[in-house]
Formats: sequence, C-alpha cells, structure tokens
Amino acid sequence: MDRLLIVSNRLPVTVEKRKNALQFSQSPGGLATGLASFYKSYDCLWIGWPGITAEKITKEERRGIQAKLLSQFNCYPVFLSQNDVDRYYLGFSNKTLWPLFHYFTQYVVHDKGLWDAYKQVNRRFSEVISRIAQKDDIIWIHDYHLMLVPNIVREMLPEVAIGFFNHIPFPSFEIFRLLPWREEILEGLLGADLIGFHTDDYTRHFLSSVHRLLGYENHLGEIHVDDRIIRVDTFPMGIAYERFSSSIQDPQVQKEMSKFHKKLPECKLVLSVDRLDYTKGIPNRLEVFNAFLERNPAYREKVILILVSVPSRTQVQHYKLLKRHVDEFVGRINGTHGTIGWSPIWYLYRSLPFHALSALYNIADVCLVTPLRDGMNLIAKEYISTKSDGRGVLVLSEMTGAAKELGEAIIVNPNNRDEVAAALEKALTMPEEEQIERNRPMQERLQRYDVVRWAKEFKEKLVQMKKRQEDMHARLLSTEMREKLVREYARASKRLLLLDYDGTLIPFFGKPEEAQPGDELIGLLEGLAAHPKNEVVLLSGRTKETLEAWFGTLGIGLVAEHGVWIKEKDWEIIEPLTEDWKQEIRPILELYMDRTPGAFIEEKGFSLVWHYRKASPELSAIRVRELIDELVTLTANLNLQILEGSKVVEIKNSGINKGRAALRWIAKEQWGFIMAAGDDRTDEDMFEVIPEGAYSLKVGLSSSLAGFNLKSHEDVLLLLGELV
Repeated sequence: MDRLLIVSNRLPVTVEKRKNALQFSQSPGGLATGLASFYKSYDCLWIGWPGITAEKITKEERRGIQAKLLSQFNCYPVFLSQNDVDRYYLGFSNKTLWPLFHYFTQYVVHDKGLWDAYKQVNRRFSEVISRIAQKDDIIWIHDYHLMLVPNIVREMLPEVAIGFFNHIPFPSFEIFRLLPWREEILEGLLGADLIGFHTDDYTRHFLSSVHRLLGYENHLGEIHVDDRIIRVDTFPMGIAYERFSSSIQDPQVQKEMSKFHKKLPECKLVLSVDRLDYTKGIPNRLEVFNAFLERNPAYREKVILILVSVPSRTQVQHYKLLKRHVDEFVGRINGTHGTIGWSPIWYLYRSLPFHALSALYNIADVCLVTPLRDGMNLIAKEYISTKSDGRGVLVLSEMTGAAKELGEAIIVNPNNRDEVAAALEKALTMPEEEQIERNRPMQERLQRYDVVRWAKEFKEKLVQMKKRQEDMHARLLSTEMREKLVREYARASKRLLLLDYDGTLIPFFGKPEEAQPGDELIGLLEGLAAHPKNEVVLLSGRTKETLEAWFGTLGIGLVAEHGVWIKEKDWEIIEPLTEDWKQEIRPILELYMDRTPGAFIEEKGFSLVWHYRKASPELSAIRVRELIDELVTLTANLNLQILEGSKVVEIKNSGINKGRAALRWIAKEQWGFIMAAGDDRTDEDMFEVIPEGAYSLKVGLSSSLAGFNLKSHEDVLLLLGELV
C-alpha cells in the first residue's frame, strides 16, 4: 500500500475568483495546517472542496482548476453548488452535528431537508473517491462533514483500506442519542477499518453508542461487523513542532515581534487566539478578565489581553449575534478600565498569518486557552512549542482534548469564573524557574509526538488492521474448500452433521421464545434427515421440552441443555444429576436480576440461566463480572460449572457439555464425513472432540478451535441447502 488519499471537506488550497481571475492560496484551519508537512512528504492525493462554488465558474474554468490543483498541489476537487454549501456545510454539518457534538443542544437544528443534503454530498464525495482510488490505495477520511463516506465507499470498493478520523469531540451516548439519524451516522462510520479520536473519552463514547444503538460489542476497541473487524483507537493529533520551536530565528517573525513591541506599551501580555465560535467560550473569557481587573487594581496599565478572534461561519445567525456580543463586551471593558495610552484589551478580528501568530506566541507572557468544549485545540500546543527559552504560562481548559497531554499547564474549568481568574493571577506571578519546569516536559512530549508521527501511526495501524482482516478472511470457508466439502459429502456413505441452533441456524432474539424455527429451516432439516446416509444432530442449550416441540417429529438427534439430555429415540439423561443446588444459587441470580433492569432468569431441568441481552450494555458489563465473581466463590465445592455464552451466564453441573454429547454419535460409526457448526463458547467443546479430517465451522470471525469460519447463520443455511 503506497498512495494515500486524504479526504476532507476543504482542500488545503483555496480557489477564489477576483476580478475575473482565479487565485490559489493556502486554506486556513487546523487540519490543512497540521497535515501540510506530512502530506507534502508522502505520495498523497488530497480530495476536497476548493472553496469556490460551482455557480461562480464556467465549465472551462472548472477544468482548469482541476488540472492546476492536480499538477501543482496534488489535490483533486469536489465541486459544490451554493445550495450544497448552504444545506450540507452551513446546514447539517454546522447547525446539527457541530452544536450536538459540542454539547450545545439548544442550538441543534433537526431538519430532514438538511439531512438529505448531507447524504447527497457525502455520496458525491464517495463517487469521486471511487473513480480515483486504486486497489492498493489507503483512503483516510477526515471529520464530521463526511461521516457517511466510509460505508458508501466500502460498498463501492469492498477491498480497499479505509480510515476515518474525527477532529471534534464525540459526545456521550445521552447526547448522541438525540440525533434522529444516529444509526445511519454510526453505520456510515463503521464502513472504515480504523476509526480514530483525539482522546480516550471520545473513543469510549463512540463505542458506547455503537453498543447501545447497533448492538455491536467491542473487545479492547475492536468491533466485529459481518465479516470485518473494525478498530477504534485514540490518536492525539500533534503539530509541526520544529516549525514553531524554531520560529524565533525566522527574520519575518522577528520583524513582526518588533512591530508588536512598538505598538504595545510595557505590560504583561495575555494572549487569546480562537475562531469566533460559541464553543470557544470567548464571552466567558472576557467576563473573567473583567473580574480580574476589578479585583486586582494593581494591574491597571500593567496587563493587556490580546484577543485574536478569527472570523468563522459569518453567515450563521448564532455567529453574527456572538460577534456583536463580543464587540460590545470588549468596548465596555476598555471603556470602563482603560486610560489614556492604555486599553486593557487589544482586539484583532481577523486571521493572522504564521509569522504574525508566531510573533504573538513569542512575546506573550500567558496564553489563555479556555474553550467550553474542544476536540483537541492546537493553539495550546503551538504556544508551548514556540517558547524556546521555556518562559511563558499556559492556562488551559480541562474541556479540551489537549488537556489530556498538557497536564503541567494550569488546568481550569472554563465555567468557573473565580477559578480562571485565580489561574490568570497565578500565571502572571509565576516565577520563571517554575515556568521552565512546567514547560520543558510538555515541549519534550510535543516534540516526540508531532503531527508526522501522529499521521504515520494512524497509517501504520490502518495497514495492520487491513492485514489482520485479510488473515481472518483466509480462515473463511473459501469457494474452493466449500466445493471440496460438498464433494466429500456427496461421496461419503455415512455422514454425521452436528449443528448448534441459536446463532448458527437462526439469529438471536431479545426473548428466547421468539427464536422459533420457520418453515424454511424445518424443511431444510427434514431434507437432510430424510437421506438414508445422514445422521443429523441438533445440539442446543434449550430445554428438552422446547426442542421436542420444535423438532421432535423430524427424526433427528437432539441434545438439550448443552449435553444434559440426549434423544436418539427417546429422551435420556447423560448421567444421574441433582438440582438441589438451585435453591442456593437462585437467590443470587434474582438479586442481580433486580439490580439489572432488563435481565431475567430462565430455569431448565438441570441448569439456571441469567439472560442480560435486553439490559443496559454498560451496566450489564459490570453486573456480569460481579455475578460471576460471586458465583465462583459460591460454587467452589458444589461441582458446578459457570458457562458464559452470548449475553447469558449459565450455571450447570460440571463435566456436562456439547463435546461429551457429540462423542456419543461420533463413536457410533466409522463416518465417511463429519461436519460440526456452532457460534459461541459452548460449541468449542464440540469442536475440540471433532476427529482430524472432519469439517468444523465457526459462525463469526472470532478465534476458535474450528477449522473454518463462516460470516453468518445465513451462510450456514446456504451451505446446508447445497448439501440437500
């Protein structure tokens, strides 16, 4: 895998039309800036919107833009109309997903028309990708604008490696569940092989939503979906450390520093740099600074807040109101506290080029980074990286992803005005020795894990996941092996089929009694059992009464309660057993049932089963461990076995299992063909006793003693249909 296709809403190059001439410039934004060094040093092609709407250019200009972007910048444009921008970008992306994912639910707009536009543009991006992508390409999709793209591309290009990285917070399940199209968003993301987030919190929230809404469990961050494994992991994004750490030596930066020093009086400088967005908490920051000035009159004419607000989504009403509020608040503070020759706030409403921004980082004594919610926040990392002499203090919101890495900064709750004001005072009076002591470890960390290492690590992990999937697919019953199995079945004079029921011949249901066999399955089993060369045995954890009612007339062998009861002609117990122990165990199960809403107890002849399929995934994950720990202690001297199945815990007599029951049939004849199929841990005992040369099939892609894997119960039925 060599070429990397980076896909994002915006290209790193912006195209504008001025005086009927097309102009190309670098795009603002953390992603374009952050990935610039990595992108230019690899064989990459960047796919995205060039920033100019389709209505503003002719067909000839469109071809020219495409040719120049491809030849000079290794970029491929996805052209959007003004309607697309209004409804997909300004609409669903930034009126629905952005506020919801940042916990501003009061601003969320639920509009089906905007959702339809989002789906349409995501499909357009996917179609462009599918036209360009080659088999061995790696496709790396970025951010919340394109959350449906992974699955659409997966349908178009099933074998290609797809990664997705989310650059904003992923909210908790209680917030995410508010979205009407929540399942579609999750299914879209699960088209990727690797899904990355900035922090463990976001990773955990995503896994929780997938579990609760789609029912997929994870093991150590890996999710099994159909015939694929999807990895969900944490990759805190770095910055181009060397670019910032060496900026003090840049003549242009020194020139900008000199300009600022001439304009600014001799004061302590507090720097605040943000997009003008409601998630950044700029009004809260101004309230803190106002309170600080009121409480600390000694700082009059001795401190200046340089407030850099980068224009953002200026067409959205919330942002227009925010700008007006900030403008008025800055004017009020300057009017209240300012004197002739000193304004406490130096307000810059514009985007600053690298040299000007680096100059401000270098001269600022304190950097105040206090968003109300932020996915990562690279400003904090850039400020620390720029302080080559180690002096400077970072005050950082605990609500940023960066706070997980920059623990030596002064960490604050941005909603606690008194705490932030106290932190600002502490920052302004901190001794230089302490500043250096705090900053050096952060700088070393940022230097080690820079943006290139971040991107490399994600790419390498994605390649590893693709290799693992290929290895697992190698265990799937191939067409060639399937044909061999059918041929051997046809040639054999005596054939034994050992089949599990739930999860193997039929999918799981919320209630066990709902999983009754349909006419098609009954007909299939009848067809197999009717052949004189065949012996068909159904091995299940269900009661003998249930199996008798469902399959008693088919003339097949039946095994109930995982091997307790066996029926060849009549039902018989495998060995004398007792059920006196139930009186001691049942109260424990009832206690945990009451403490776990949705859980229930099923009693069989010689076992008790605690079901938790309908219980809360997070709660049941805790309760099942507590229950098993208590049962292990309680059953130490009772000759009982605790068996974990699919969303069940079963307590039964020790030594009784499907393997022991299967041996009864295996030992009966010199079979020319044996096939066993199952899906969970209870079937591993059966796979263990299957003789060499027999076919053992595990439903699902998890590791197993079985020789081969099948994707789903449908594949089992198709195979049995071929045998019939």
